[in-house]
Amino acid sequence: MKYWLALVLALQCALSSYAGEAPLLAEDPVVEQRMIAISEELRCLVCQNESLAGSRADLALDLRRELRELIKANKTDAEIMEYMVSRYGDFVRYRPAVKPITWLLWFGPFLLLIGAIVMLVRMVRRNQRSAESPVLDAAQRKKAQSLLKDSETPS
Repeated sequence: MKYWLALVLALQCALSSYAGEAPLLAEDPVVEQRMIAISEELRCLVCQNESLAGSRADLALDLRRELRELIKANKTDAEIMEYMVSRYGDFVRYRPAVKPITWLLWFGPFLLLIGAIVMLVRMVRRNQRSAESPVLDAAQRKKAQSLLKDSETPS
């Protein structure tokens, strides 16, 4: 029991040594608020499913530092977004502009949905056609009735 307690305490001390300090905020709270607002609209290029504001990747820290510098240089939000898109491409934005190069991003899911609906309708129609009972001619009907009568009579 003593060994387990010692092991747990040693692991707790080891894990706390990996904890880092929170990154320093900008000296100016207005700059920080604006940087957060802009970085919420940008995608972390490392994490890809996380905003730049929420990411802890080293690249995200560098990009947020760069955003602060652009804000301090009196760039407008539109100029900052244009700079980021020109440097990293439309992928950096969570909501890229609707233009011919991003049509697939905007309309691709709808096209896939329409294609899936068309395929589903075709499959249902094909199954309905194959599920219909075939029409028997007189000879086939007579043979079927005789087989049914034979199976009903006890052997």
